[in-house]
Amino acid sequence: MNSASIPLFPLNTVLFPGGFLPLQVFEVRYLDMINKCISGGNEFGVVLLTHGSEVRKPGREESLADTGTMASIKEWKAPMPGLLEISCIGTSRFRIASSRQLKHGLWMADVSPMENDRVVPVPAELQVAADTLGKLIASLRQEGVSEKEMPILRPYRFDDCGWVANRWCELLPLPNAQKQTLLALDNPLLRLELIHDLLSDQAG
Repeated sequence: MNSASIPLFPLNTVLFPGGFLPLQVFEVRYLDMINKCISGGNEFGVVLLTHGSEVRKPGREESLADTGTMASIKEWKAPMPGLLEISCIGTSRFRIASSRQLKHGLWMADVSPMENDRVVPVPAELQVAADTLGKLIASLRQEGVSEKEMPILRPYRFDDCGWVANRWCELLPLPNAQKQTLLALDNPLLRLELIHDLLSDQAG
C-alpha cells in the first residue's frame, strides 16, 4: 500500500495484522463503503474510535486514533435488506496523515503504510507465551470449537514474535488505549516482551 486515500471504519476495538474481525454492517455510510469494497476487491481501514459512538448520533463528534490496520473482506452475506455480515482479516498497518468526515458521515483518510513486522524468532525466555497460546488453541479444539469459530486464524506461527504478540493483544482483556500502543510499536520483540510481562502478572 502506497500513500493513499482510504475509507475508514472506526470501531471500539483494535484490529491487528492477521487478526479476525466479524462485523454486522447496517449504517448507510458503511453499507455503501463495504459494497464498493466487495465489488472492487478493495480493503478498508479499521481505526480505534477514541471518542464518540460506533453508531452515528446527532451532535456527537467522533475522534480517531492515528494508526490503524487495513481489513480485507474474506466472506460476506446479506441475510436481509439493509444488513451485511462480513468476515475480515487484518493485513497491513498504516498511519493517518489527515482525515475528514464526509457529509453522510463516512470518514476518509490520507494514510502512509507502516513497515510490516519483521520475522523475529521467539527467544527462549519468552517461549512460555507461545506455548501458552498453543495450549489455549488445543483446549478450544478439545472443547469442540470448529475451525470457523476459532478466534485465531491459520496459519499458526508460534515461532514468530509479532504473530504471537498480536494474538495475545487480541485475546487479553486490555484497555483499548493499551492495545493501540502495542499496535503502533515498530519492534515485534518489544511487543512480545510487554505481553510476556502482562501474562506473568496475571499468572502471579
